[in-house]
Amino acid sequence: MAIHSADIVVLGGGSGGYATALRARELGKSVILIEKDKVGGTCLHRGCIPTKAMLHAGEVADATREASQLGVNAHFDGVDVGALHGYRDKIVSKKFQGLQGLLSTRGVTVVSGEGVVSSDRTVSVGSETYQGDALVIATGSASRTLPGIEIGGRVLTSEEALALPEIPARVAVLGGGVIGVEFASMWRSLGADVSIIEAADHLVPAEDVDVSKGLERAFRKRGIAFSLGTPFATVAQTSDAVEVTLANGDIHAADYLLVAVGRAPVTSTLGLDEAGIATERGFIVTDERLATTQPGVWAVGDVVAGLQLAHRSFQHGIFVAEEIAGLGPTVIPETHIPKVTYSHPEVASVGLSAAAAEAAYGASEVSSYTYNLAGNARSEILGTAGIVKVVRRADGPVLGVHLLGDRVGELISEAQLVVGWDAHPEDIAPYVHAHPTQSEALGEAFLALAGKPLHGL
Repeated sequence: MAIHSADIVVLGGGSGGYATALRARELGKSVILIEKDKVGGTCLHRGCIPTKAMLHAGEVADATREASQLGVNAHFDGVDVGALHGYRDKIVSKKFQGLQGLLSTRGVTVVSGEGVVSSDRTVSVGSETYQGDALVIATGSASRTLPGIEIGGRVLTSEEALALPEIPARVAVLGGGVIGVEFASMWRSLGADVSIIEAADHLVPAEDVDVSKGLERAFRKRGIAFSLGTPFATVAQTSDAVEVTLANGDIHAADYLLVAVGRAPVTSTLGLDEAGIATERGFIVTDERLATTQPGVWAVGDVVAGLQLAHRSFQHGIFVAEEIAGLGPTVIPETHIPKVTYSHPEVASVGLSAAAAEAAYGASEVSSYTYNLAGNARSEILGTAGIVKVVRRADGPVLGVHLLGDRVGELISEAQLVVGWDAHPEDIAPYVHAHPTQSEALGEAFLALAGKPLHGL
């Protein structure tokens, strides 16, 4: 049995794994990257990128339907699903080829195969063995299901949903979090009747409640139905339909059911117990510097409990590469990682919600300001409703920024800097936001919290 050695062996070639590999090569480390499918992982091939491409197609469909309101003569004739998939796949293919070329140019050795970990920072792939001075586990996550639900036929995860050769006439979505909301939004834009079933009291329940309520109003206006606060009881399907019965007896009938109840870490087949690497609920146990319970082994991305976001995985990868190289990188708190839901309208946030801030500091120590995008000229031009909500500690820094509206995800980087640098609204208020931009809405909120609102009250 041949043994192949490198400074760092990375198991998993998704966002976290390839970021680790690329940064480590920049720092002069030799790297072997092991991937059982395609580099780029779920995000590139079955998640973020193809989903957002189809959401953009939905945006174009909505714009075409509404073109006459802008004085543009256009007519929506429906969706060519084959052409839509071709557009999506072309984007994925181009990004995949670019990533393959980048890894090759940087000198990363890519090994195709499914790896099993042993205790000496070694990964076995078939009859071959790969050993590193350091091992980084970055195997990502897969769609989670629930007891009583069998995936197959007309019951889908997001991966099967992306492969559907049709736009369903009626579709039900179990789960009103990020994945469920994005697919519901996309399908509605492409012409489907959609209903969402969410056991929590609000859609996107991890977001600030004002944003959740605003999204619910927007979805009602778009004709997206949803049931909140009641879990499902049973799911039954026939050859041409599926029925979801809720705990209160209500029934949702559809052509397909998307099960979008979160994602589970891919760790069960890696041999972690035998290797002495501790897990909890399937997630790899790490300290704040992403080191596991086995010396010389780190974990990054969705296998580490917390936000399951591609850009979190990417940041983890860079961090661990620098940690292994002895650079002592700065730990970024989870609350400083921005979140974006690419629905219509979009949701974006960073930092603490108002409720979380009040729980942490006390209600009397927290204040917030909500600016309605109805007062923002650029948002009016784009035809989007929404809000900007900024939460601060009394006479202290901004603790959270919460956005609702089309394209507001593009504003979240400024918000991240404000929260991450503990800036006070008074620090930001003197700075000018270009006109007309949606970023002015952030500026208005900071002005208001600094005690000098320009347009708001």
